[in-house]
Formats: sequence, C-alpha cells, structure tokens
Amino acid sequence: MLEGIIIKGVGGLYQVKVGDGLYDCRARGLFRKQNITPLVGDKVEIDEIEDNTGYIISIKDRSSELLRPPVANVDQAVIVFAIKNPMPNLWLLDRFLILAKHEGLDIVICINKSDLVQEDELKHFTDIYSNAGYNIIFTSCISRKGVNELAEALKNKITVFSGPSGVGKSTLLNKLQPNLQLKTGEISKKTYRGKHTTRHTEIIELDIGGWVVDTPGFSSLDINFIEEEDLGDCFNEIHELNSLCKFRGCRHHKEPNCAVKEAVENGEISESRYKNYLAFLEELKNNRRY
Repeated sequence: MLEGIIIKGVGGLYQVKVGDGLYDCRARGLFRKQNITPLVGDKVEIDEIEDNTGYIISIKDRSSELLRPPVANVDQAVIVFAIKNPMPNLWLLDRFLILAKHEGLDIVICINKSDLVQEDELKHFTDIYSNAGYNIIFTSCISRKGVNELAEALKNKITVFSGPSGVGKSTLLNKLQPNLQLKTGEISKKTYRGKHTTRHTEIIELDIGGWVVDTPGFSSLDINFIEEEDLGDCFNEIHELNSLCKFRGCRHHKEPNCAVKEAVENGEISESRYKNYLAFLEELKNNRRY
C-alpha cells in the first residue's frame, strides 16, 4: 500500500504522485456506491498492481473541497480575470469570491492584461475590491508587471488558479515557470469570450515552492449551497457591519436602520457589490420556493 496525492484526473483515470514516481490509477467501485468522486488534490492510498498502475483504495479526510473547479485540500484561491479581452464580469467574480470565502480559503484577485487600459480603469477595481478587504495583483504577460508579486503570493502554498477562459491563466503560469509549456488560447472574434485550453484539472508543482491547480475556465457557478442568512457573511464589507444593524438577522434589503444600506448610500460599500448581493439573495429565495 502506497500513499500519494492525485495530481490529475481524466475520464475516470487518476494520476497519483508517490514520492518521485507517478502511478496511473482507477478508483475502486466502492467509491461509486458511496457517491464519492476522487478529486485532484486528494491524499490517497493506492494498491499497486504493476508497471506503475494501481487502484485508489482510500481517500484521506479533506481540509477543503471546491465543486467548480473540482479540487480538494487547497488553502488559497487566485481568481484571475482580465481587465479587457474579455471584459471582466463582476457578477461572476463575486460568485467565485462567495465560494472561496465559504470554503475558508485565502483569496487573491489577479487582474491580468493590465497593460491594455489606463491607470484610472485599474483604480476602479481597487476602489471596489481593495476597499472590500481583498488582495489585488495587477499583472501583464507582455510587460511582466506583477509577475514577481504573484510568484510571492503562490510560494509554499497550495493554490487553486482559476477564472473564465481567455483571461490568461495558462500564460501567466508559463511566465512564472517557463518549463511548464501549458497550452494557451485565443479570444473568439465572434463571441469575445475565451476558448477553453485547459481540458482537465491538474495540480502542478512549482520550482519556487508550492503547488497550483490549473483548471478549466468556468462560465457559471451555483451558489445554492449557501443559506440566505449566511450570504452576507460571504461579503467581507457586509459581514463587518452586521452587528451595527438595528435588527438581528438583518438581510440588508428592506429592513429599516440597516448599517449596510447606509454604508452603500455613503459610498463606503460599492454599489455594484451591493446590487450583486441583492441579486444573489433573490436567487436563493426563489430557489428555496421550488
């Protein structure tokens, strides 16, 4: 029996790293009966057969688990969006921030292609997300702006590296470590969206120390796993003001004497973030009715 970590999963076949060796493994049928799917990042025990092949026979307890991208045991999320080509979708960004916050992950927002816009457009992101308590790194694969800063953020951590297709995730990783030679893609001229280049989830060991999980881009994110009363806790700036609202359990919507609504009116909380919060709250309410 050997212990290792799943570094890649494709079509029911899992590549497990054990020390300096790699084993191609399938999962025992008992996992299917228990409705358990092995995930990249899982620490597992395998039963070796021959020629570096085997079966996964047990999965260790997970410290964290993400559904989309499907990955386990990470402690940090770097969420990559482009400032342009494709234009950033803040609604989608806020949904991923909810997931990362809910899982207790450290969060870094990476805004790539920053060489394509003027400084005031970058300040718009800072005003929204730095003020909400998030660490933002602006990067450019052309000028290498922010690449060293991003490397420091990744060092000695297990990081899920995710974002929509076409924002430059694989290109950034290639800049961080050129020998990776990850496949990169282009933006569709018809839809102005990125074309998928990463087809599977894979954990990659970095020369600087640490691991990153390069994942397929995503275009939607289900937040139905969150209860309505917990949604505000997934927004840093809303959570900080919860105790100042007059009514306990305030949803920061129609209640009077709400500290959150006052902060929005005073410009202390971004209006776009608050509107997304209300949209997500309504979504959760509607989904609970069915």
